Amino acid sequence: MTTVFVLNGPNLNLLGLREPQIYGSDTLDDIAGMLEDRARQLGLAVDVRQSNHEGHLIDWLHESQAVGAKAVILNAGGYTHSSIALHDAVRAITTPVIEVHLSNPHAREAFRHVSHIAAAARGTIAGFGAQSYLLALEAAARF
Repeated sequence: MTTVFVLNGPNLNLLGLREPQIYGSDTLDDIAGMLEDRARQLGLAVDVRQSNHEGHLIDWLHESQAVGAKAVILNAGGYTHSSIALHDAVRAITTPVIEVHLSNPHAREAFRHVSHIAAAARGTIAGFGAQSYLLALEAAARF
């Protein structure tokens, strides 16, 4: 079965608790469950991971290519706005990467308006809460 990696960065382990007025009440486990259900319908598998450590995310991006993943859905959290290393890792692999955000960064603080990931990713989906992940999965299924 073809696998889509779903990589989540810092603080996303706190979804459902952290600022639900911005990020919603769904937990990362809730999102993983929704993705697993939809992936099965699309004939895909998802491998959902989360780390608060930048190096883990980079290693997983490299791994996605090494194992032939169909795509990567990446919510880099706060690293979106600060990590040149993640930008470089996305550019270094041939696996298509879709950047995803629960909130709309452009409707928030000015520092969130810059994404180092967007410049390297195939596309970005943002602002639809947990549905952002499902929309990204739909796009990944068409690669």
